[in-house]
Amino acid sequence: MPELPEVETTGRGIAPHIVGKKIQTVMVRQRQLRWLIATDFENNLLNETIENVQRRAKYLLLKTQNGTLIIHLGMSGNLRIVTRSTPTNAHDHVDIVFDENTVLRFNDQRRFGALIWATGDILNHALLRDLGVEPLTADFTSELLFQSSRRKRMPVKTFLMNGKIVVGVGNIYANEALFLAGILPTRHAGDLSFDDCKRLFSYIQEVLTQAIAKGGTTLRDFVNADGKAGYFQQQLHVYGRGNLPCTKCNQPLIEIRLANRTTVFCSHCQK
Repeated sequence: MPELPEVETTGRGIAPHIVGKKIQTVMVRQRQLRWLIATDFENNLLNETIENVQRRAKYLLLKTQNGTLIIHLGMSGNLRIVTRSTPTNAHDHVDIVFDENTVLRFNDQRRFGALIWATGDILNHALLRDLGVEPLTADFTSELLFQSSRRKRMPVKTFLMNGKIVVGVGNIYANEALFLAGILPTRHAGDLSFDDCKRLFSYIQEVLTQAIAKGGTTLRDFVNADGKAGYFQQQLHVYGRGNLPCTKCNQPLIEIRLANRTTVFCSHCQK
């Protein structure tokens, strides 16, 4: 599914095409997504001008003077900038039309994504208010990681993916950061030393920053705003490489299910 780098890449990709532009038409072809698209969705968006595009966790926030369009890409969603004459595909569920040459098109094969119009303080919205810190901001520190992990008996990988602590460290990047930090994903979070947390903190920021720079990771469905696939996958050390040789020691990587998520690690390099 699209994770933080993919969502960030998408936001950066669409912003130059839609910021400062007024919405002229909204076409909803399928309302039954993760949550039903409201019947007044089109009217609320009509004639609104996009002032900026932001990201909070895995949510994109398209802000206008009167409200915010919250977009979640779900398991397989993507946003593309197309023209009005671009033929639609089976899973192109929503078009937001700015002018004859600029259409923001939402595609979601599995329909776990969401489009929600919200007013008021957006950061106090039910979907956003309980989220943890952003991992690429000054609010996220090794000290925070260490203190948050104290007395936690859950596996460290599950701990990292808890969005109430730190947002956006999804399955792919949790696997990668733990490998680079030399930490087994099955270790209890509360057993991490401060030095462990310092290394982990550093590699979380490193892998996310690199993935954003490379345009995200292509796994099944992700494409960016131009319809192009991301290519950070070429640099993955463990995710998707179960039973293949470790890039450091050449021993076969182990693949297990942890909290119902694919988890790959090297039992020799990670302790």
